[in-house]
Amino acid sequence: MSDNSVDPSGNTEAFRAFTQTPQPEAAASKTPLIVTGVVVAVVLIALIIWLVA
Repeated sequence: MSDNSVDPSGNTEAFRAFTQTPQPEAAASKTPLIVTGVVVAVVLIALIIWLVA
C-alpha cells in the first residue's frame, strides 16, 4: 500500500524544500481605517450641528 503523504524529513532535499518555503504575509490591520472613519464621522456630525445651530 502506497503512502501519498511525503515526509519532509525523509531526505535532505525534501526537508530543505520544506523549510525554505516562504511564509504567507500577515494581513494588514484595519484599525487605522476604522479610527479614521470614526474621526471623520464625528467631525461631520459636529459640522452639521454647528451649521444648524
